Amino acid sequence: MNNVASMLILVFLAVSFIQSGYDKIFYWKDNLDWLKEHFAQTKLKNHVPLALLNVLILEMISGILCIVGCIQLIVNNERLFGFYGAIFSCITLIMLLFGQRLAKDYDGARTIVIYFIPAVMAVFWLN
Repeated sequence: MNNVASMLILVFLAVSFIQSGYDKIFYWKDNLDWLKEHFAQTKLKNHVPLALLNVLILEMISGILCIVGCIQLIVNNERLFGFYGAIFSCITLIMLLFGQRLAKDYDGARTIVIYFIPAVMAVFWLN
């Protein structure tokens, strides 16, 4: 039972990233259109589809690792997959933060920091 906080954060990250990945998969065109406009004045303007695919893959890896990490914590009290899930979550969030800062969307960047704090906490607790 001493892994409850870690499990709650892993569930939080898993829900956040898998839902976001689901949204990107099933509403690809809508996301792509919005992001093309969002990054129109940046160096990413010609690379939006590839960047979106990259973020989708990282979000799904992060979410799946967090789910497997929760299961691993419950079944045998191991932390490896949860730790990797937390690290991938941090990497994904840093990439998202970089994009928001590049687009000069400071409110969006601030929102990402709110997700980054529990992700770093999970890395610390699961290390």
